[in-house]
Amino acid sequence: MLWIAVVAGFSEQVRQMRGNADWLMPLITAPLLTVVFVTIFLHADRHELMGHAVLAPALMTMWSVSLLTAGELISRERENGSLEGLLAAPAPFGLVLFGRIAAVTMISLLGFLESWTVGSLILGGPVSIAHPGAFSATKLVTYLAMTCWAGVMSSLFVLARSARIFQNSLSYPFFVLGGVLVPVSLLPAWVEIPARGVFLSWSSDLLRDAMAPDAVEHLALRLAVIAGLGLCGLGLSLILLSATLRRVRSTGRLTHA
Repeated sequence: MLWIAVVAGFSEQVRQMRGNADWLMPLITAPLLTVVFVTIFLHADRHELMGHAVLAPALMTMWSVSLLTAGELISRERENGSLEGLLAAPAPFGLVLFGRIAAVTMISLLGFLESWTVGSLILGGPVSIAHPGAFSATKLVTYLAMTCWAGVMSSLFVLARSARIFQNSLSYPFFVLGGVLVPVSLLPAWVEIPARGVFLSWSSDLLRDAMAPDAVEHLALRLAVIAGLGLCGLGLSLILLSATLRRVRSTGRLTHA
């Protein structure tokens, strides 16, 4: 069954991550970023923005871990010469890759716990989440969308000579387009319009609303938008991966782009 390939990839990635902190470096920086953001808002006497300060490091961690996974999975397999074997294996490579990305992205959810804990310690009390149900549902859909779009980057990185170039250039622009700290509605129109095509902007807005005491408006519709954008990423990743693997097989350049 196809799900066995996903589970196998998931299990293999968990095994590889044990005892290897390189995979989880963003989780180490998340508490430090939380301290920075919370301190800035406290100094500005903007206690109503504490939700922004706690959410931003968590979302940045999710994106960074996913981006790191997308690049490092392919790079490491190419460096140790195992990419050819994975492609020749009976299990579909795309499903195995999806399972491996899903494992690391799931662990990146620990960034939410880290940020919330550090923020609560600094404030001397728990950071309020007024609508925990909506918050949890948004986190779940965001996790799935993040995994799907990490697959898009994995497909592109197959042909890249160095995935780190893309990793370094795709972080901070998407922190802005994703509205992880500043809502995209506050950005200039020429930035907000393309930002609405980034699922992270919908996720960050919905998570902030779930933490606020006011009722969350259009919850189901906004969750559907995030899921829809995630499905677009999944479809695009499958198309790109299929085209990319056909190319590298025909040219015989699996090891070097």
